[in-house]
Amino acid sequence: MYKTKERIVNASIKLFNDHGIASVRLQQIADEIGISVGNLAYHFKNKEAIIHSVYEKLFEDFQQILGSYLKTPSLLDFDSQISHYFDFFKNYQFYISDLFASEHPLPEVREQWQEFMNKMIFQIRKRLDFHARRGDLSPQPENTYDILAEAIWMTLVFWIPQQQMRNKPISEARFKGAVWNNIRPYLTEKGTSEFASQILPIFI
Repeated sequence: MYKTKERIVNASIKLFNDHGIASVRLQQIADEIGISVGNLAYHFKNKEAIIHSVYEKLFEDFQQILGSYLKTPSLLDFDSQISHYFDFFKNYQFYISDLFASEHPLPEVREQWQEFMNKMIFQIRKRLDFHARRGDLSPQPENTYDILAEAIWMTLVFWIPQQQMRNKPISEARFKGAVWNNIRPYLTEKGTSEFASQILPIFI
């Protein structure tokens, strides 16, 4: 039973990515995994219940990414978290319509998005402070790293949809390159050396 529910949720995510949440019907979800609508209804009484389960999985995955903050005191730790963000935003591509919707069919979801986005920016900003203290980033006026944190956040969140809109290739290497290009001008000699030896070989 659990495997069937998991398959339903995963199939729903795929269809939501392809067609948008509002356009997907229960019959499509059932067809995607080869079961009847009646069997699907046994596991989820309606589409809203499926949507709730999808968002439950989505926010659980997001929380795990936030929880991977500073596992090790290195630039490589940030690179690892960038990889997790790439996987997340690629796996849940329907998120972009949520962020731009003036109203959301599930108000609690919109509130949770806002909470996670704020936590994400806050965490990026704290990470910049940490690496400045560690000597990886050069000292800057405080508002410089406030602005940089928001630029990094915007790249993480919006890079994939803008690449899709422009019909450009999407890859983890290009995603990482775009994020690190925000940071590289602020690297010290120590930070540049660490970046060149530990991170650059990974995505080039």
